[in-house]
Amino acid sequence: MITNAMLEETIENLKKNNFAVHVAETKEEGAQIVCSLIEDGATIGVGGSVTIEQLDILDGLDAKGHLIFNHNKAGLTPQQVLDFRRRELTSDVFLSSTNALTARGELVNVDGIGNRVAALTFGPKRVIIAAGTNKIVEDVRAAFERIQTIAAPLNNKRLKKDDMPCVKAGHCVHCHLPGRICNIATITKKRPPLTDIQIVLIKEELGY
Repeated sequence: MITNAMLEETIENLKKNNFAVHVAETKEEGAQIVCSLIEDGATIGVGGSVTIEQLDILDGLDAKGHLIFNHNKAGLTPQQVLDFRRRELTSDVFLSSTNALTARGELVNVDGIGNRVAALTFGPKRVIIAAGTNKIVEDVRAAFERIQTIAAPLNNKRLKKDDMPCVKAGHCVHCHLPGRICNIATITKKRPPLTDIQIVLIKEELGY
C-alpha cells in the first residue's frame, strides 16, 4: 500500500511529464472516467490488460456501437489475432494498463510481441492507461523488479504458460525460451508529443 504522499508525488510528476491524470477512488469510478474519455463512434484497440478486464467496460462499449479490436477475444483465428494487433495500432483509442508507474512520473513496460508498447508510444489518436495504485513504485529499478517478480510470472500463468521458468520460480530467471513474454522494454519518461496519453489512477489494487 503506497502512502498518500507517494501518490501525490506520482500525480504531480506525471503532470510535469505532460501526461493527463485522472484519479478515481474506486474501480467503478475509474470505469466511468475511462468511458467518458472515449468519443462517440471511436474505434477502440485493447492491449492485453487484466486491469481493463476488471473494469468490465468492453461489453458496454460494444453495445454503444464502437468497433473494438481486441486480439484477446475468444474464438479468433491466428490470422485474425495478428490483424487485430495491427489494427489496434491505428485505432482512435487504445485501452491498456502499464506494468509500473514510478513516483518520478515515468511509465515502465515490458512486452513479448511489442504491439502494446508500440501503441503506447505512437499510433492511436488517444491512449488511455488505467492503473491501480499497486502499480506505483519508487523508481525505474523498482519498476523492473516489480515486473520480474509480479507482472511477468502472473501474466505467464494467466496465459497458461505454466512451463515458463518464472512461473515455477516466482521471479524472472532471464530465460531464453521462444515463448517468453519479456522481449521489449520501454521507459516513457515524458508524454510523446504526438500521442494523447490519459492516465486513470484508481485507488484500488488492480491487475498485475
